[in-house]
Amino acid sequence: MKIFKEIYGVGILFFYYMKYIILIGWPLLFYGLEYKLNIIMDLLWVFCLALMTKDLIHRFNLKRR
Repeated sequence: MKIFKEIYGVGILFFYYMKYIILIGWPLLFYGLEYKLNIIMDLLWVFCLALMTKDLIHRFNLKRR
């Protein structure tokens, strides 16, 4: 059970700091430098997009209150 908590914590830290880099960097690499299609990076990009959308929604909801 402890290993799952550690993996969860590492995932939170990784995506907290890396979501902006992945969200902006992957399209630049894919279209600008013509990287090959990578399904794992595509899934990470979609996940980071979802996290960014969640952050924006929470930020605007908290401003209204």
